[in-house]
Amino acid sequence: MVHSAQSDALSDVFDQVEVRGLMTGGFAVRGSWTSHGTITRPLKLVALVAGSARIVVDGPGGPIGPVELGPGDVVLLNHRTHLEVRGGVGDGPPAEFVPDARFDSMALAAADLSTDDVLVGGWIQVNPAGQALFRTALPGLVHVRASAPAAARLATLVAQLFREASSGRLGSAFAIRQNAQLILLEVLRAYLEQERPPVGWFRLLADEPLAPALRLMHDHPGRSWGLAELAGAAGMSRTTFAERFRTVAGIPPLAYLSRWRMLLAQRALRDPDVRVGALAAELGYGSESAFSTAFKRAVGVSPAHWRRRSSEQTGDAPAPAIAAG
Repeated sequence: MVHSAQSDALSDVFDQVEVRGLMTGGFAVRGSWTSHGTITRPLKLVALVAGSARIVVDGPGGPIGPVELGPGDVVLLNHRTHLEVRGGVGDGPPAEFVPDARFDSMALAAADLSTDDVLVGGWIQVNPAGQALFRTALPGLVHVRASAPAAARLATLVAQLFREASSGRLGSAFAIRQNAQLILLEVLRAYLEQERPPVGWFRLLADEPLAPALRLMHDHPGRSWGLAELAGAAGMSRTTFAERFRTVAGIPPLAYLSRWRMLLAQRALRDPDVRVGALAAELGYGSESAFSTAFKRAVGVSPAHWRRRSSEQTGDAPAPAIAAG
């Protein structure tokens, strides 16, 4: 079914960019307050568990906001550099709230959800190829309201994340990671259903008529696909298919196939046991030399250089919590 193909395509992307969710901060505060700081990681999630808040972010392209948050709302920040959050009511200047860099989620156990503003924050870790993909495929701020029809599960997931973080139960760290990843998934699902994504990858994922052709390319990236075969899978003429694909994705179908192959290659090359020659054949290149040339043209470095650079990179450790982590 078309819907299944869409969902699988998004799962494909998640698998290849190695999505991992981390909760790195949170606080419960009463009265008028403010918190701000520098954002040091490319992809950041902020979720409001209870109360209300206003968020302003800055970064390439200029400031965004203020954005009003309600309970269960989630904001995904994409390559932003500065964050300010305000909330609460009361006389006098707002108290400046500075989260503890040594965040202990058990501190949230004392939160009163009926009176406090409660925020949690974290990072979405992806590999370097994923960072490049998200940077161009999404706006700087994606706000999904828990009240939106397309986000029915979001408030439940945010509440579950808070319960796991503040309970200290056995396996809570694992549950937190899983919930953070599911929150990202729901944010992207809602974004694709509610908004009109920019021309590119995520608009392509949301395009039902093109989904059967996309499924073929994802399932069999090493096959020498012809335009007629892909158009036939989508039930279109070659001309209609090519025009629609370019309008939605911003590139022709076979150029997209090449980019998908390069994303698969970048993930595969992180494994030291993968031989470049075998990978070249698996992805449909006639020789290791042809693959290396295509890889360097797309990524900017040779496969060997990419492999060395990837092996030298250390995993992303949680950064000091600022402005809800």
